[in-house]
Amino acid sequence: MHLPRPLAILCAGALSLAYPALASAQAAACGGDLASFLDGVKAEAIAKGLSAEAADRALAGAAIDKKVLSRDRGQGVFRQTFLEFSKRTVSQPRLDIGRQKMKAHAATFAKAEADYGVPAPVITAFWAMETDFGAVQGDFNTRNALVTLAHDCRRPELFRPQLLALIAMVQHGDLDPQTNTGAWAGEIGQVQMLPKDIIAFGTDGDGDGHVNLKKSEDDVILTAARFIQSLGFKRGEPWIQEVTIPQTLPFEKTGLGGTLTAADWFKLGVQPRDGNTQFGTLPAALVLPQGRFGPAFLTYPNFGIYLEWNQSFIYTTSAAYFATRLAGAEPYIKGQPQEGLSSDAMKELQTKLQGRGHDVGKIDGILGGGTRVAIQKEQQRLGMPADGWATQDLLNAL
Repeated sequence: MHLPRPLAILCAGALSLAYPALASAQAAACGGDLASFLDGVKAEAIAKGLSAEAADRALAGAAIDKKVLSRDRGQGVFRQTFLEFSKRTVSQPRLDIGRQKMKAHAATFAKAEADYGVPAPVITAFWAMETDFGAVQGDFNTRNALVTLAHDCRRPELFRPQLLALIAMVQHGDLDPQTNTGAWAGEIGQVQMLPKDIIAFGTDGDGDGHVNLKKSEDDVILTAARFIQSLGFKRGEPWIQEVTIPQTLPFEKTGLGGTLTAADWFKLGVQPRDGNTQFGTLPAALVLPQGRFGPAFLTYPNFGIYLEWNQSFIYTTSAAYFATRLAGAEPYIKGQPQEGLSSDAMKELQTKLQGRGHDVGKIDGILGGGTRVAIQKEQQRLGMPADGWATQDLLNAL
């Protein structure tokens, strides 16, 4: 299942010396006659050092894809709980395939860790979560997807630079604009990266002189490692660790953005299931995806790269947990979390929270980060354990 990452993050990054320098487009032109728009893109590409021939090849036959616009307007959000989503995505068949991939490409993974500090399980989990190891890469024509989104006046400043980067890939011989397919938002390959990021971080792992993230697994592994390093991954440090917790915790201190260290949590009775307490000096947030009676995890600074990759708390926690399983961790303890709210009840709760001055964002029935923070504040005010989990008891109390 493809899950688009935040586009503003994906569009960042220095560019590789293997390609012409491409400055970010400022206030990119959009809309109007498509032919005139494409002429403008070609002129900008030439001004940035790309060849007219490459621009012509890349843009010849370009068309607006209405299905892309439909997807862009109707992007879905997570309505599943952590237990539901992680059970489906961190499956035994995926774990088995992941371990087979790590064994088959042991030398490449070793190089990835030596060069970029990113261990095999972290790369492999993203590989599985994004495309099922390349099985589901998307069937949208990449060139047309980017032309559509750059021409559309909703976010041209994000997509026009990606279209210019695609022209650079065509010039370098890394992409056929007529046949290359990927996700609706223009991401390409087995770890779903946009053209600018492929240019910035693409690494030739198989030595053929090209970066092919659709077919070359060695290219995929090294490129993903280099990209993850760029997001701030720290060599030799953990990312997430399952723990057991006492019910006497100051739950108002849980959640992302806390100020405690792992050692502080250990002193409060939090116990790592793997017994490893050597990272006690690191900052650590205690996250409870389904409240104090469900699974519990300490997240370390490296967890930040998951939030850079995808801003959904459920996705990132599942991906980070997936990586720990590939690294040898046991399945999490499910616990007995309290029943959550239906979508309609969640909207009612969000409306009540908003009415009390909390910023919960859009009233969408989704337990997102803003809603979790607001819930904790109200739970604390009401004298309830402030674990950030939305329940009928809280709704009744409000």
